[in-house]
Amino acid sequence: SDGSIRLHQMTSEYPLMQWNGSTNGQPIIALQWALTRPAVFFVLDASSNIYIWDLLENDLQPVAKQTIPSEDVVAMALLGEPEKTNGLLGLVLAKGSGQIDIQYVKKKWAVP
Repeated sequence: SDGSIRLHQMTSEYPLMQWNGSTNGQPIIALQWALTRPAVFFVLDASSNIYIWDLLENDLQPVAKQTIPSEDVVAMALLGEPEKTNGLLGLVLAKGSGQIDIQYVKKKWAVP
């Protein structure tokens, strides 16, 4: 609820990494690991901002932020085929009006 993210290892109750206030205090609605690139994850906050984290590039902060204008995004899911190396990865965004939007991710965050 405060925008904090914690990365845990299954064998420990303590986080390996913790990022406090990663969304400037906005509650996190969804967090999804990339299906095609294990070091990348996406975060959706309550203000319809999407943060892209690439832990191989920068493990202190997101490498990109995209604001979805004009309407609240209420859910996020990823689509892609992990067994294929074509770098095709998409974000499925559900808006408050019921509209579904699909955005494709740049290959640098999708290619294994």
